[in-house]
Amino acid sequence: MLDKLRTRLAHADALPLLAVLGLFTGLVTGGVIILFRILIDMLQMGFLPGGDVENYEGLSAFWRFTLPTLGGLLIGLLFQFAGGAQVGVVHVLERLVYFQGHLPLRNMLMQFFGGALSIVSGHSVGREGPSVHLGAASGSLLGQGLQLPNNSIQTLLACGVAAAIAASFNTPIAGVIFAMEVILMEYTIAGFAPVILAAVSATAVSRLAFGAAPAFIVPPMDMVSLLELPNMLVMGIVIGSLAALFIGQLQRVTRFGARFPIWQRMTLGGGFVGLCGLLVPAVMGIGYDTVNAAMLGELGLGFLLLVVAAKVVATTVGLGLGLPGGLIGPTLMIGACAGGALGIVAEYLFPGQVASPGFYAMLGMGAMMSATLQAPLAALMALMELTYNPHIILPGMLAVVVSDIIASHVFGRDSVFLVLLRARGLDYRSTPLAQALRRIGVASVMNTSLTTATRTLSRQAAEDLLIDEPLHVLVMEDGQPLSLLLAADLARYLATHPDEAEIDLLEIPAQRDDIRPIDMQATLQQALDEMNEHSVDALYVTFGENIVGTLSRQSVEAHYR
Repeated sequence: MLDKLRTRLAHADALPLLAVLGLFTGLVTGGVIILFRILIDMLQMGFLPGGDVENYEGLSAFWRFTLPTLGGLLIGLLFQFAGGAQVGVVHVLERLVYFQGHLPLRNMLMQFFGGALSIVSGHSVGREGPSVHLGAASGSLLGQGLQLPNNSIQTLLACGVAAAIAASFNTPIAGVIFAMEVILMEYTIAGFAPVILAAVSATAVSRLAFGAAPAFIVPPMDMVSLLELPNMLVMGIVIGSLAALFIGQLQRVTRFGARFPIWQRMTLGGGFVGLCGLLVPAVMGIGYDTVNAAMLGELGLGFLLLVVAAKVVATTVGLGLGLPGGLIGPTLMIGACAGGALGIVAEYLFPGQVASPGFYAMLGMGAMMSATLQAPLAALMALMELTYNPHIILPGMLAVVVSDIIASHVFGRDSVFLVLLRARGLDYRSTPLAQALRRIGVASVMNTSLTTATRTLSRQAAEDLLIDEPLHVLVMEDGQPLSLLLAADLARYLATHPDEAEIDLLEIPAQRDDIRPIDMQATLQQALDEMNEHSVDALYVTFGENIVGTLSRQSVEAHYR
């Protein structure tokens, strides 16, 4: 039954089975995220003043510097001891593109404890980066444990990502769009359905644990009139420029930090965040209390600008030097404070004619997230779900799109995750051909009409090979596959040479192909890459120690022509 399940899932249209697996992935991911959040909250409530998980401002100056520095040192030693385990969203993208979505358990554990320690230490990071990794690994490890084909494992990885975002922030729609727009970078019906079910089930699990309240509690706000739309245009330009600066700074620090051992650069990153925390305590931690205050219009212009500058520096240095945390949370805070500052300026220039600075803070939050990730739909949906305010859609669309255009086309910045991936010497290959072939498993295309034979055999043995009318004969030598022969050519040779007593399968006139192995879990993209790399036109498919079929270049090409 399990073998039939694997073969069925190798097809591009195995939607019902993927939907069930997506639902289960969401439940597993939701549980993992709950454990992650409880661990962080319990540690923070244990030492922060008043048991407030955001109250890093209440710490003494000594601890505002010492806590991030010691945290950086401990994380650095942990990762150094573990051999430099890779974590975060960039690691997920790397494993998706270069390892067919197979994420290691060890890296997941390093992300769980390293990410929690980084957040608790007051570093300028968010929890969505660790959450994405934990969710992706949950889906990937489920698929690996069941030995599913790689096209299904990649879908379960996306299910885990959507479920993690949904469970972490109570934003199921944003989770789905983030998984499709940022991770898979494609939209398909077969991909959407299981990802949606994963987000729904994870959100349900999360709401059982933490309730259904949105992340930010703010009153309903709206524009005063359509005459404010030019202000949103200006906001998009300013925040798009700020996002380009953020990405460029993060890229430079990442390259600078690569020359140091892991423990040194993480300690340095923690110490730098501690220095920023001495000057501007609000930059420490996730900072949702500051974001909420900005959206309520409780912060002044000078403070908002100071937080923007300090948060950009603390985040780019901390994350650039390798501290394991997310960058979406910091971008939300930077955008909210920048938007709030622009709202105060607009209120000063046009008194009584514009919305409150809090409304501009909301829009700035979405614009900064969008321009940094190059993910406008995910940012817009996250903005609406985080605030439960539908009035932001129209002005938000303008601010988000303009900020995207400024960051990407005026300053030439790609998504921050792609920039960091390239800083590792890698790239995200996501052509239409690669996307099409990634969705199909080798098991659904391979030909199982196959028999094996040694290179030389008697006439009787050759005739016995053809009794079941196989399509191919796999020629073996010293127990290893050597060449692929059309069975029809062998039959033709036997018919035209009735007196031949011994047959050499590599000498008779026939169409033969050099051949390479491919695992049955592989996708057609992997198969085509293997053929191109080794200049062969056929592969033999293995499952464990067994040879279960063959795959030709023609059969692969038939799926994208």
